[in-house]
Amino acid sequence: MATFASSSSLKQKFIIVSFLFAILTSLHSPLNACFASVFSFGDSIADTGNLLAISRSESRQLPTSAFPPNGRTFFHRLTGWFCDGRLIIDFLAEALGFPFLPPYFGSKNERPEQFGKGVNFAVAGATALNSSFLAKKGIPNHSTNISLEVQVNFFKDLLPSLCLSSTDCKELLRTSLIAMGEIGGNDYNYGFWAGKNIKEIRELVPLVVDIITSSINNIKISNMQELIELGAVTFLVPGNFPIGCSPSFLTQFQGSDKDEYDPFGCLTWLNQFSEHHNELLQKELGKLRIRHPGIKIVYADYYNPTMRLYRSPNRSGFKETLKVCCGSGGPYNYNTSISCGSPSLKRSCNDPSSYISWDGIHYTEATYKLVATAVFEELMNL
Repeated sequence: MATFASSSSLKQKFIIVSFLFAILTSLHSPLNACFASVFSFGDSIADTGNLLAISRSESRQLPTSAFPPNGRTFFHRLTGWFCDGRLIIDFLAEALGFPFLPPYFGSKNERPEQFGKGVNFAVAGATALNSSFLAKKGIPNHSTNISLEVQVNFFKDLLPSLCLSSTDCKELLRTSLIAMGEIGGNDYNYGFWAGKNIKEIRELVPLVVDIITSSINNIKISNMQELIELGAVTFLVPGNFPIGCSPSFLTQFQGSDKDEYDPFGCLTWLNQFSEHHNELLQKELGKLRIRHPGIKIVYADYYNPTMRLYRSPNRSGFKETLKVCCGSGGPYNYNTSISCGSPSLKRSCNDPSSYISWDGIHYTEATYKLVATAVFEELMNL
């Protein structure tokens, strides 16, 4: 399902969004004044080169993000990002006046001062639940065995090198923004791709949400002290995207009853699953706020800003809502066996900014930029 916008609408989109970001990046109060650094955890939605660095260090096959046309829009070079340009975490860093967050694996041997504005621990393919736990449920993870717990342990190992004393660490965490995700999407993706039914996948939701919220509430750093007790006060916790609009799932479940699709071409039952995850996550975050009234926990709504793009693509200048920019074949231009960046697929559409989806799983920079704008509005309310 494609909706076509005029070139003037497309230009209007970039004028408006660029104006908003010009304002955001110039604001030194309250955002820039509040945070001295950012620590990011998650999967490929936030990975700024960790999987690429891991693959190189272990002499493994490089991920498709290491090959063109990834990185073509903003960087004009290969970066390891699963996108044509910047990710939400990149726009966040820009708005805070920081350089792009260095990947932990690509920089961990550098001096601590290289992490002066933060570090990114997100790894493409990462899950919230441990891979061994998922494997017992018949859900394999062929990408990486790095879960949210593993990423947090990397952070715990790094922290002593970033501060001279417990007092310094407390101040560091007090002035840091902790971005907990997006994470959990792969737990569900791997389950669906393994052929698990919706009932089996729904059983994972409270487990995934518990891992996310317990990571906020119960991270132990140095002498078993809790992260919150050490001074962390601000967390950004993203929800899930509307996976019923994902070209990868639309391709997998192609041929479903027409009544299972919404008016925009998305699978209703899959979007309802995303909403279920997001509702449960918000409920648990609410409990944490009550338990820790001095802690600021911002829920980053990825779902609704993205759905607005599918519902009204003309307003944002998108021409293609469900077709993939960097893909090949089928009604959604997506083929599970030919990934963007693979040897047989190193081309993409002429204008990624007119597409919502980059490769069928990840979004274009244009989409991430609009979602990031909505997230910043939430941060502005701190």
